[in-house]
Amino acid sequence: MTFKMLPTNLQIPSNLFDFQLTKPTNLMRNLFLSLSAIILLYACSPAHSTDQAATSPPQLPVFSIQRSSAETSLEYPATIEGTVDIELRPQVSGTLERVLVDEGEYVEKGKTIFEINDLPFREALNHAIANQHAAEAALIHSELEVAKYTPLVEKKVVSDFQLKTLEASRQMALSNLEQAKAQVESARINLSYTKIHAPTSGYIGRLPKKQGSLIGPSDQSPLTTLSDVHEVHVYFALGETDFIGFTAQYEGETLAEKIKNLPPVTLVLADQSKYSALGKVDVVDGQFNKNTGTITFRATFPNEKGLLRSGNTGRIVITHPHAEAILVPQQSTFEIQDKVFVVTVDEQNSVVRQPIQISGTTGNNYLVSSGLKSGDRIVYKGFETLQDGAVISPENPEINPANP
Repeated sequence: MTFKMLPTNLQIPSNLFDFQLTKPTNLMRNLFLSLSAIILLYACSPAHSTDQAATSPPQLPVFSIQRSSAETSLEYPATIEGTVDIELRPQVSGTLERVLVDEGEYVEKGKTIFEINDLPFREALNHAIANQHAAEAALIHSELEVAKYTPLVEKKVVSDFQLKTLEASRQMALSNLEQAKAQVESARINLSYTKIHAPTSGYIGRLPKKQGSLIGPSDQSPLTTLSDVHEVHVYFALGETDFIGFTAQYEGETLAEKIKNLPPVTLVLADQSKYSALGKVDVVDGQFNKNTGTITFRATFPNEKGLLRSGNTGRIVITHPHAEAILVPQQSTFEIQDKVFVVTVDEQNSVVRQPIQISGTTGNNYLVSSGLKSGDRIVYKGFETLQDGAVISPENPEINPANP
């Protein structure tokens, strides 16, 4: 039996000790009996049983580490562009006479989109044709002159010098005719430029120029942008560290082979929803950007319904499978000075803090690269006040929290 000190607030009447030691009385015997009873009752009080309960080991949930398959993912900001984004600009100056499409309209390849007033260009074509006819007549006249003087030179009626002069005039007339024909073709081309056709099928962008506007090749803004979005290209960038990890993570001797072995990627849109179709990384830029220290990747996604348009933004998610991974719930870890720890439990149910190395995350779990092995036991939760060497009473969760 364990005895405790008497409480300091125990009151004993002072007159109880007012007696002669040499003459014991019945009062002394009663005093000692009363004190013994008080001490015995205090020692057997409920506080004693409470202290005993406090020394029992705490019961905490503990689970064993098991290797399992998992996937880690990395996300990168991305921008979306059509496979073809063409700025339509006028190639001749003139007045915009007709706008034959509306903003956002889908057009087929070859459809006329804009018409420029063609009257000045028709007149230029007619003028060029007239010059061509004049050049043809001049050539005929020169050839007649040469034909006329050739027999006279042979009969030495006129000098050879005159015939050579006429032949030179004929060559000049022939050159003038070729020049006139070129001017006709140039005028025809300029006339054809008054009608602007869709070079590919796609969607019309903004139309800043309206009917009646004066337009020309030197305009800063295009007439519109035509986007072919039956497929879209999604561009994202990797830093040097991520790029080195990428090249080491996937199989293949060359970068092209590694890209072929890369699994399909997911596109997360601006509203956090996932795009219905998966994409494929198919192009890596030839060099790093010196200003940003990143290299650009391109993934291609099908877009049959036209839901994606040029200028959209989102995030590319690249997943990597791990066949034999050690997973630890994030809530079973804690950080001290930028290091991540778990609380391990040995065979004697004694606990100790164990540092671990994290190589990635998957869901609410950490992917552990070192510090733990299969079969190790760790405390799932409730370890905040535990000290190294403390003994606990393990409780097993119904399932492994890292592999629900």
